[in-house]
Amino acid sequence: MRGLFSLVGLLVVLAIVGLIAKHQLSGSGSHKAATASSSPVSDAVNGKAPQVDTVQQGQQLQKQVQDDVNRAMQNRASDLEQQADPKP
Repeated sequence: MRGLFSLVGLLVVLAIVGLIAKHQLSGSGSHKAATASSSPVSDAVNGKAPQVDTVQQGQQLQKQVQDDVNRAMQNRASDLEQQADPKP
């Protein structure tokens, strides 16, 4: 009898966790940021393939992404230096 109650309790808990997970997963798709205009870099970051029609646009996109990555790396390096050498 105790085993039956344990099994029923386990199934109830599993059903509750399943419903919560389903609710969480279905709700996560509805929170999309609405932007009026998007850049090719932000499209690429968000998982959308940027629209490139010419070779020049492709080269410009590559340069823009490379500049953004370099800027982010420099910012991170300066943050690490500031953390390593705190001012007295």
